[in-house]
Amino acid sequence: MTEHKIYSMSFGKVYPLYIQKVERKGKTKEEVDQIIFWLTGYDDQELKQIIDEEKDFRTFFKDAPQLNPNRELIKGVICGIRVEEIEEPLMQEIRYMDKLIDELAKGKKMEKILRNSES
Repeated sequence: MTEHKIYSMSFGKVYPLYIQKVERKGKTKEEVDQIIFWLTGYDDQELKQIIDEEKDFRTFFKDAPQLNPNRELIKGVICGIRVEEIEEPLMQEIRYMDKLIDELAKGKKMEKILRNSES
Protein backbone atom coordinates (compact mmCIF):
# COMPACT_ATOMS: atom_id res chain seq x y z
CA MET A 1 0.00 0.00 0.00
CA THR A 2 1.37 3.40 -0.93
CA GLU A 3 1.89 5.89 1.85
CA HIS A 4 -0.12 9.10 2.01
CA LYS A 5 1.94 12.04 0.79
CA ILE A 6 0.99 14.18 3.79
CA TYR A 7 2.89 11.87 6.18
CA SER A 8 6.22 13.01 4.78
CA MET A 9 5.12 16.61 4.21
CA SER A 10 6.75 19.25 6.38
CA PHE A 11 4.42 20.41 9.15
CA GLY A 12 5.97 23.88 8.75
CA LYS A 13 4.69 24.08 5.16
CA VAL A 14 1.09 23.35 6.20
CA TYR A 15 1.06 25.41 9.41
CA PRO A 16 0.83 28.80 7.58
CA LEU A 17 -2.12 27.43 5.60
CA TYR A 18 -3.96 26.69 8.84
CA ILE A 19 -3.30 30.25 9.95
CA GLN A 20 -4.42 31.74 6.63
CA LYS A 21 -7.61 29.71 6.73
CA VAL A 22 -8.65 30.99 10.16
CA GLU A 23 -7.44 34.57 9.62
CA ARG A 24 -9.77 34.86 6.61
CA LYS A 25 -12.58 34.22 9.11
CA GLY A 26 -11.33 36.71 11.71
CA LYS A 27 -9.51 34.21 13.92
CA THR A 28 -5.84 34.29 14.97
CA LYS A 29 -2.53 32.42 14.87
CA GLU A 30 -2.71 32.28 18.67
CA GLU A 31 -5.97 30.35 18.47
CA VAL A 32 -4.42 27.90 15.98
CA ASP A 33 -1.49 27.45 18.37
CA GLN A 34 -3.87 26.90 21.29
CA ILE A 35 -5.52 24.07 19.34
CA ILE A 36 -2.16 22.51 18.46
CA PHE A 37 -0.95 22.76 22.07
CA TRP A 38 -4.17 21.20 23.38
CA LEU A 39 -4.08 18.37 20.85
CA THR A 40 -0.38 17.49 21.07
CA GLY A 41 1.07 18.86 24.30
CA TYR A 42 3.68 20.92 22.44
CA ASP A 43 4.50 24.40 23.71
CA ASP A 44 5.41 27.54 21.78
CA GLN A 45 9.16 26.86 21.76
CA GLU A 46 8.74 23.21 20.70
CA LEU A 47 6.35 24.20 17.89
CA LYS A 48 8.83 26.78 16.59
CA GLN A 49 11.59 24.15 16.64
CA ILE A 50 9.45 21.67 14.66
CA ILE A 51 8.78 24.32 12.04
CA ASP A 52 12.42 25.44 11.90
CA GLU A 53 13.65 21.85 11.55
CA GLU A 54 11.01 21.11 8.89
CA LYS A 55 9.79 17.98 10.66
CA ASP A 56 7.20 15.96 8.79
CA PHE A 57 3.72 15.10 10.01
CA ARG A 58 4.78 11.57 10.99
CA THR A 59 7.49 12.96 13.29
CA PHE A 60 5.23 15.79 14.50
CA PHE A 61 2.73 13.31 15.93
CA LYS A 62 5.23 10.58 16.89
CA ASP A 63 7.21 13.05 19.02
CA ALA A 64 4.18 14.85 20.49
CA PRO A 65 4.76 15.26 24.24
CA GLN A 66 1.20 14.32 25.25
CA LEU A 67 -1.59 13.57 22.79
CA ASN A 68 -4.73 14.75 24.51
CA PRO A 69 -6.90 11.77 25.51
CA ASN A 70 -10.02 13.90 24.86
CA ARG A 71 -9.12 14.08 21.16
CA GLU A 72 -11.15 10.89 20.80
CA LEU A 73 -14.23 13.03 21.54
CA ILE A 74 -13.71 14.77 18.18
CA LYS A 75 -16.49 13.64 15.88
CA GLY A 76 -17.76 14.73 12.51
CA VAL A 77 -16.85 14.89 8.86
CA ILE A 78 -13.69 16.33 7.35
CA CYS A 79 -12.85 15.90 3.66
CA GLY A 80 -15.98 13.76 3.30
CA ILE A 81 -14.84 11.20 5.90
CA ARG A 82 -16.00 10.73 9.49
CA VAL A 83 -12.92 11.29 11.66
CA GLU A 84 -14.03 8.76 14.25
CA GLU A 85 -14.11 6.03 11.57
CA ILE A 86 -10.58 6.54 10.20
CA GLU A 87 -8.68 3.33 10.87
CA GLU A 88 -5.13 4.49 10.13
CA PRO A 89 -3.85 6.07 13.39
CA LEU A 90 -1.60 8.74 11.86
CA MET A 91 -4.24 9.83 9.35
CA GLN A 92 -6.77 10.03 12.17
CA GLU A 93 -4.45 12.33 14.17
CA ILE A 94 -3.98 14.58 11.14
CA ARG A 95 -7.72 14.69 10.52
CA TYR A 96 -8.40 15.47 14.18
CA MET A 97 -6.27 18.57 13.77
CA ASP A 98 -7.91 19.45 10.44
CA LYS A 99 -11.34 19.14 12.07
CA LEU A 100 -10.40 21.43 14.98
CA ILE A 101 -8.93 24.06 12.63
CA ASP A 102 -12.06 23.81 10.49
CA GLU A 103 -14.28 24.33 13.55
CA LEU A 104 -12.26 27.42 14.50
CA ALA A 105 -12.60 28.82 10.98
CA LYS A 106 -16.36 28.23 11.15
CA GLY A 107 -16.58 30.35 14.31
CA LYS A 108 -17.11 27.64 16.90
CA LYS A 109 -16.24 28.75 20.45
CA MET A 110 -12.86 27.62 21.75
CA GLU A 111 -14.47 25.94 24.80
CA LYS A 112 -16.37 23.66 22.39
CA ILE A 113 -13.38 23.06 20.12
CA LEU A 114 -11.18 21.96 23.01
CA ARG A 115 -13.32 19.06 24.15
CA ASN A 116 -13.64 18.39 27.84
CA SER A 117 -14.53 14.96 29.13
CA GLU A 118 -17.74 16.44 30.61
CA SER A 119 -18.91 17.70 27.18
